[in-house]
Formats: sequence, structure tokens, C-alpha cells
Amino acid sequence: MEENIKPDFVFESSWEVCNKVGGIYTVLSTRAKTLGCELHDNLIFIGPDFGRVDHSLFSQDDTLFPAWTAKAAQEGIAVRVGRWQIPGNPIAVLVDFSPYFERKNDIYAGMWNDFRVDSLHGYGDYDEASMFSYAAGRVVESFYNFQLKGKYGNVIYQAHEWMTGLGALYVRKHVPAIATIFTTHATSIGRSIAGNNKPLYDYLYAYNGNQMAQELNMVAKHSIERQTAQNVDCFTTVSDVTANECRQLLDRACDAVLMNGFESDFVPTASKFTASRKKARQTMFAVANALTGRVFPDSTLIVATSGRYEFKNKGIDVFIESLCRLNDRDSLKHQVLAFVEVPAWVAGPRQDLMDRLVWSQSYETPLPNPVITHHLHNEGDDNVLNMLRWNNMQNGINDNVTIIFVPCYLDGADGIFNLSYYDMLIGNDLCVYPSYYEPWGYTPLESVAFKIPCITTNLSGFGMWVNKEKGSQSHIQDGVEVIERTDYNWDFVADAIANTVENYAGMPQAKVTAARKKAHAIAKKALWDNFIHQYWEAYDIALRHARERNKTS
Repeated sequence: MEENIKPDFVFESSWEVCNKVGGIYTVLSTRAKTLGCELHDNLIFIGPDFGRVDHSLFSQDDTLFPAWTAKAAQEGIAVRVGRWQIPGNPIAVLVDFSPYFERKNDIYAGMWNDFRVDSLHGYGDYDEASMFSYAAGRVVESFYNFQLKGKYGNVIYQAHEWMTGLGALYVRKHVPAIATIFTTHATSIGRSIAGNNKPLYDYLYAYNGNQMAQELNMVAKHSIERQTAQNVDCFTTVSDVTANECRQLLDRACDAVLMNGFESDFVPTASKFTASRKKARQTMFAVANALTGRVFPDSTLIVATSGRYEFKNKGIDVFIESLCRLNDRDSLKHQVLAFVEVPAWVAGPRQDLMDRLVWSQSYETPLPNPVITHHLHNEGDDNVLNMLRWNNMQNGINDNVTIIFVPCYLDGADGIFNLSYYDMLIGNDLCVYPSYYEPWGYTPLESVAFKIPCITTNLSGFGMWVNKEKGSQSHIQDGVEVIERTDYNWDFVADAIANTVENYAGMPQAKVTAARKKAHAIAKKALWDNFIHQYWEAYDIALRHARERNKTS
């Protein structure tokens, strides 16, 4: 068997480099150390420069490539070079993309002429992402010509999501010696179809991506995503479920699937784990008591969901429905305290709740609106609050299930919990992520990493992978309950979640302990050490295609 061609140098570009806003940040920041063990400082991440400095994420180092940064400045490219403050401390280049807005029409015209990218209908964040992407492409061109040309033969540029597509196409044209990879973590049109309550899966074979982009006003984002996929040397995604989507909606089959792994160094061990779990539970019980006036014994089952606020796509709606049904069951063995942790249009922490928490005492009366920890700007229009009102779930004294909406980022300074997301996660007994649209699913993977069994669906990349690893459908006693979800079985999913939570609440401690161990075992299989070979295979594909392309050009 022929050995893979290995890259000498790799650039990676993403809107989330040194910019902690979503799941791609987790992908890149946890993988960097594993990749850096092979590439060392021949791995450079390129991200947007917003003119501010978050020293917890980026540390500028003027000793890195000073001659090139001077040359780049002469070329009109403003960059800051330093280290991304993550495990492995890789080199990061942050580029100021603001100067390109005044030239955007010419840039878009060039992309139409060269690659038929339709930017005419762009709106919202399209211009901002595209100007960053173009700037990143120019960074790669400048750095390659000044530092690498004639020294390194195998160079890769990997672009993540539609926000970096313009740069990948720029590199494809202006630096043809560089092999290009485009990774879509979720197709923009697939997410839009799902989010607009159209059946994505049963009718996937019949959808035309271009037609649906017109219908859903997604032409610009779909166009850059499709044309980038069509023109790079290697096109990849993160799961089999999204690979099917790409084939149909972007009209190109993926060359490789790059599953999302993680590093376990953020999970506390031994006595620290126990202490962190105890602190998290005490904090959650204290907030719940101060909000509702109820006392929660330690036997209470703490259940949570979290992620981006996509009410249908993330399954937030069916999670709440399952809890409402569970509340009507007298057979429930223990109280259930459930948290919905999704950032909304938050206006700040509730002062009345903060005042109660200061006194560190037990309360017997609820606060007004005892279902939410923070104020919202749009409480009357919020989906979670409206669904709770519709189902008359207001955390009454006799309810079997208490539901608390936490509509803020858990960054350790939210004013109520003041714990980071991971410091809260460790206190849960069970996590639920019943996604309808989920290309991979870091939240369930993070859950099992903390030895917390979870519920997900077969429509998530992670759920599909778990079933494949087991060789059959996985259940909660295996560490992960993978519920079969379709376009039309919402009612079944709600019952399945309620049944699983009730069953888990009634499991003897020995079985709970066994399930927690199996959950952790699943997480170990998803370490980057077990997935990183997929990247080397993608590099090989890209480099071989680039060689053939350059032979014939």
C-alpha cells in the first residue's frame, strides 16, 4: 500500500480562531496539540482581528516572522502574529479585514468571473465573513511567497465553513502550488431547510440545493459553499449524515469524513473530579431553591440540555415536551431538576435572585416567574418561556419536574451560577441532546467525557458513530441512549426521552455506576489520537490532486 504524502506546512483558517463563539473553536483548539506533535510550528492558524486583545486566547509575539510582517504591511496586509492560548500553543495570525470593505464589489465581481460565486444577494454576516476570508487568502499568498516558496513542496490550506470559502478560492487561483481543503461542518442550506420546518431527511433525495437556496433566501451563502466545494482539491465534512447532505445539496461527494475528536485534559481527575462535581451540584441546588422556594435532596436527578439556541434543530422543543410528560407520572422514583442552558437575548442576571443567593440560606417561597435565572429583552417572544407557559410548567411546589431556563453563556461570570460550562456540566446526572439537525454533536461527546450518560439521536453524527461502534442501537445502560428520530416521529421521541429519564432515575446505584463507566469508555474512543489519521488521509488526497492539477495547467 502506497504511503500517504505528508504536508510540510499547513495553514488553517476559521472565523473561530482565537474567537470562541461555537463548536468549530472546540474542533480546532482541541486538535491543535495532536497535530502540532507532527507539524510543530509548521502549523499556522489564521483568524479575524477585531482590534481588541483577549489575552486569555491570544498572546502577541513580535519575534515571530518580523521580516514577513513588515513585508505584509507594505502589501497592505495588517496582521498580528502570536500564539493561540490553547494546548500546544500553535502560531496564530490575526488579520485585519476591515480595509477590504471598500473594495468588496470588485472582490465579488472577481469571484463571479473566476468561480461563478453569486454574492449579489448577500446580507447579514455575509460581507463581514467574506472580507475576512479574502484577507486570509491574501495572508497565505504573502506568507507563502515570502517564507515558503522554493523551500517547501507540500503545503496545505484548510478552510472551515462557508465563512472561509472566498479565501480558499483565492488561494486556488493565485497560489496554485498550495493544495486546498474545504471542510463544511454543516451545510448552510441543510440547516436552513431543517430550521424552516421542512422535512430534510425523507425528501433529501428530491431537494435541489440551488432551488432551495432561492426559496429560503440563502443564495449567497449557498453559492460560496457550493462553489468552494466544487473547486478545492479535497472536500470534507464531519460525519456520514452530513456527507449525504453534501452529496445532494452541494453536488459533490466528500473526499473524506473528518470526525470531531477531543482531548481529555479539561476533565478533572480523581479527588478534583469529586470536589468539582459536589460544588456544581451545591450551586445548582442553591440557585434552584432560591428561584423556586423548593428544597432539592441530593437524590434529585439533575438533567440538562445545552448548545446553540436552535429550538427545533437542537431538539429543545422535544426535550421540554418530554419533561412536561414526565411531570405527570406518579411512577417517577426521584425528583427531576432540569436545566435548559442555551444563550438567548439576555439582558442581565435577575437582581432578586442575586439578592437571595448572597444570603446563602434556604427559601420556602418562590420568586416571581420562577423558571428563568436572567432577564431577557424579549421575554414575551421567547420560545422556551412560551412553551413552558403553554404547558403550565411554572415549577409548582408539587411538581415532579422542575425546569429552569439558563439563557446566558456560562463563562464563569454570569452573575448567578458564576461557573464555567464545564464546571456546571460535571454536576449533571444525565444530559439530553435530542437533535433533529446535528452534523456531529460536541455536547454529547463532552457529556460522556465527564462520565455523564446522555441521550441523543441517530440524526446526529455522534449518535450515528456510537451506534456504529457498538454494532447495534446503543441504550442508556451502554452510556448513550441513541433514539431513532425521523422527520415525523416527534411524539415518539418525546415519549422515548421521558421513558429513558424515568428508567435512569429508577436504576440501582450499581447500574448507574456501570453506565457512567461505559460513557467514559465511549469518550476515550473519540480522543484525537484515534481520529487524527483521517486528517493525514485528507492531506494526502489534497496533495495528490494538486500535483495532478499543476501537471495539466
